[in-house]
Amino acid sequence: MSGYPEDLRELVDEHLEGLRFSPSAETEGLEEAMRYSLLAGGKRVRPVLALATARALGADPAHYLGAASALELIHTYSLIHDDLPAMDDDALRRGIPTAHVKYGEDVAILAGDGLFAEAVRLFCRQPGDSTRVLAALHELAAATGVGGMVGGQYVDVTQNDLDADGLRALHRLKTGGLIAASVGVILVLEGLGETETIPYRSFAGELGVLFQIVDDILDVTGSDEELGKPHGSDERHGKLTYVSQFGLERARDLAAESHRKSIAALDDAAGDTGDLRAVADYIFMRHE
Repeated sequence: MSGYPEDLRELVDEHLEGLRFSPSAETEGLEEAMRYSLLAGGKRVRPVLALATARALGADPAHYLGAASALELIHTYSLIHDDLPAMDDDALRRGIPTAHVKYGEDVAILAGDGLFAEAVRLFCRQPGDSTRVLAALHELAAATGVGGMVGGQYVDVTQNDLDADGLRALHRLKTGGLIAASVGVILVLEGLGETETIPYRSFAGELGVLFQIVDDILDVTGSDEELGKPHGSDERHGKLTYVSQFGLERARDLAAESHRKSIAALDDAAGDTGDLRAVADYIFMRHE
């Protein structure tokens, strides 16, 4: 297994550090709250996936830093809102107090709203063919809206009697949508034909499943220090997870199966997919 593409993560971190959002002194406090969560660290899996896809297709990853950074802004907004007392009510994220603990619920909600809006603005400034940029933005919006991440979050908070198929469908929306879009928007921006995209989209779809299974396993087996947030949150909230549905050992087997499927999907992909495989390996190995 090859190492995580840290060079791409460093590109993302440098770009995020340079982003500013407030046009006036009156909203500098909001920018501070937005940057507090955005710059809290992490592996930047979603933007790294985007840049790794660009590299696999022979493009310069730096060219797509705008689109990649927009993905991280959206992911951060979702974490801020997930942590709110009305949702998961978590006090730690990435090893530091969550946004609502640090700044209050009102500012945290606005910080999340602001990050989503700024992500759209950032994405619209992505250099390239305007028709492709619009199509890629459409894919991103679909992946994060009612038919994607937000819809999945709604199912998560309103239903707790899903069967195995329902559980997979839930996480295909809640977690898998943004992960799939992280690859998909680059495919659109690069103008790939539909047939050429199939291996990449199959990889991304399975990767979303893998990510969620591993997350569920870590919620049971990880420590607060390892996770950067309180472990056991799913059980405390009575959430249906791969572990509660299948048991820990079967969940591990399912993770291994999803990992194999994601890697196998890339066997038919054109280009050098080494970085994409490395991201899949990293996600899988987190629970080992």
